[in-house]
Formats: sequence, structure tokens, C-alpha cells
Amino acid sequence: MHTHLFAVTETLAAFLRARLESDPQLGLLFNPGLGGSMIVSPSNPQELAFLRQEGVSVWLYRVVRDENRLNDPHLRPGPFETRNPPLPVRLQYLITPFVRNSTANSSETEQLVMGKIMQSLHDHSGFAGADLAGDLRGTAHNFHVRIETLSLEELTRVWDSLDRPYQLSVSYEAAVVLIESETSERTAPVVVAEPVTGIIVGP
Repeated sequence: MHTHLFAVTETLAAFLRARLESDPQLGLLFNPGLGGSMIVSPSNPQELAFLRQEGVSVWLYRVVRDENRLNDPHLRPGPFETRNPPLPVRLQYLITPFVRNSTANSSETEQLVMGKIMQSLHDHSGFAGADLAGDLRGTAHNFHVRIETLSLEELTRVWDSLDRPYQLSVSYEAAVVLIESETSERTAPVVVAEPVTGIIVGP
């Protein structure tokens, strides 16, 4: 479904929120039950600053097609129907701890939050089953996250687009996310399937 993009964002945000709220040190900042007011949000850092909110920005800034699945076959949901294969995409997130400079020990807090985020996604890089949130909940979908190393030029381009000075941040990729097609067509059922065997001969 087209809602799977946001469902991945919801999944990542919910996972990081739970890890930060349960941390003995950072829970005081993120857990509302302990008086914490920091949030984990899909808003970008500029939006968090405008709203005067502190916490973590989990911002989806780029979507690219997965080149390894360009030749996925058409699906056959029924004997008289074929459907276009899902669109496989990779989602690139900029994850940014955001603490106002006026807050005491803001730089230290941002580094502690970043360390917890990276530790959490290193220990739990695969998401499936009960991990999933939003419209992915209860489905058989799964995805993995991995850290990306952006060049100085790439980082500068991202922060220039936000019209903000660079802040401590890290990029993660979530893959593979499938956007299901709505296009299907009537077709004749398969009557006979004849498997063909052969020998692949090298040059």
C-alpha cells in the first residue's frame, strides 16, 4: 500500500521512543511518566525548532528505487487475475537529536541521545512482526536498517536544504519497503505448466 512509507517511519519512531523512554538516564527526558517532555518526531529539525520542541527528528529525506529487484515478476492473486509487482524502494532517514542551546548541557545530551539511538539500531536492525506499527502492523512485511556514511558534500546539501547550520546527525537506510500496485488485469488461468531444464554453458 502507499501508506507503507509512513508506516516505516512510525515503526522507527515508536522503536526509538521506547528505547529512549526505558533508558535509566535518558528516560528522565523522554518518558512522560517521569516528567520527560522530549519527543521522537517525523518532523525535520527545522520544524522542531520552529515549534520549539526538543527530542529526536526521524526525517525521511530521500526515497530511491531498489535496483536489485527491477525484474520482479507479476503477481497472480487469483486464477483469473495478474497484478503489477510491488515497487521496491529504499528509504533514507536523517536522524537528529535536537536540544536547544539554552538547555543546560545541550551538546552532552545530544551526544548521549545519539549514542543510544546508534546502539539501539545496531542491536536491533531487523523489523518484523510485533515490531511493526501503523498499516504494517499485523502484516508479513519486514525491513532492515543500516547506517549510511554520507560525504561532507552530501551532508552539506541536506542541511543547506533545511536552511540551518549543521547539527549532529546520522543517516540510516531502511530497505526493502514494498509499495503495492493497484493495477491488475483479467487473464486466462494457467492450464498446463511445462518446466524446462537445460545446461548453462560458459563462454
